[in-house]
Amino acid sequence: MIDHPGILVDCGWLAAHADDPGLVVVDATVHTTPPPPKPYGILSGRADFERAHIPGARFVDIDAELSEPNPPSGLHFTLPSPERFAEAMARLGVGDETLVVCYSSANHWWATRLWWMLGVFGHDRAAVLDGGLQRWQAEARPLQSGPAATPLRAKFTARYRSELVADKQAVLAAVRAGDACIVNALPAENHRGEGGTDYGRPGHIAGSINVPAVTLVDADNRYKPEDELRRLLAESLAAPRLITYCGGGISATSATFALALLGRRDVRLYDGSLSEWAPDATLPMAVGP
Repeated sequence: MIDHPGILVDCGWLAAHADDPGLVVVDATVHTTPPPPKPYGILSGRADFERAHIPGARFVDIDAELSEPNPPSGLHFTLPSPERFAEAMARLGVGDETLVVCYSSANHWWATRLWWMLGVFGHDRAAVLDGGLQRWQAEARPLQSGPAATPLRAKFTARYRSELVADKQAVLAAVRAGDACIVNALPAENHRGEGGTDYGRPGHIAGSINVPAVTLVDADNRYKPEDELRRLLAESLAAPRLITYCGGGISATSATFALALLGRRDVRLYDGSLSEWAPDATLPMAVGP
């Protein structure tokens, strides 16, 4: 079995271990399109994958395969049942001992979303490729085209960890108690309520702070050095309890991942995020810094 390299790997490490048995590389790319539809449309990254991907990689459609179909909330990207997630992993050839390296050819938070879901369902043998496909290409590494080969089916045991997920009531309780740092990973203008995607009401969950996911990576899509991440996340790191959120539970996984890089593995992510919170006029929101 491959030694676990940590939760962030670079292209050099992946290239050196690409042929190791027990390693599965997964492209989790999704594109969101401008409204309408409101607040955004969703486009699978499968076509991108078939044009160019890391050799031997497999593709998973987060919206179609790793989200609950027709959830009561009506929200996109709702966590699937353990059974649905396990079945998708089994089809990908991901078993209980598999080391999964997640990457995206678009925004980095699709890779961290897959990493986070694997953790939620009890699979800690997962890492994110620093810089994603953009960095792989920048280093002039080989590419493959066409659909992925059909892998041998594996056995994946899903063990749901409720302590990593926050629902609306848990977030509301934290707001009222003031006993947690609630981190909004959306861009600053969204947080202030001055523009960007409108999830129902402008602004942010009352009392939350803003650490945009885009500030956690450099221009080349790689995570910033540890000292810079510690500076950006200083207020969060000092808090006894942490909750992250965004618009739909996606970019918040980047903040969750960065906090894990710094040793905080006790973060809860609000999966419904503003897509659930903002339309409910009974829930407290604020505008401004």
